[in-house]
Amino acid sequence: MPAQELQKQLDTLREQLEHNPPLSEAEREDLHALMAQIESEIQLETATQDASIADGVNLAVERFEVEHPAIAGTLRNIMNTLGSMGI
Repeated sequence: MPAQELQKQLDTLREQLEHNPPLSEAEREDLHALMAQIESEIQLETATQDASIADGVNLAVERFEVEHPAIAGTLRNIMNTLGSMGI
């Protein structure tokens, strides 16, 4: 089920953030806000497709891929899962 896979990927992202990579407070806040938005979508398990979530994840991938490739990789996995969910 894509929602379960998405939750696992969010858990992986949380673990990566706990290892305290050198992120600014603004970067951390942006990632936490994005994660909260994705979790809301999972909890609702709604058929409505919110393209802004996918756009937000895509922007985060671009923002973190150079300095934080592990976080960007996890975000790419989240993008793929969102895509398979039709979001």
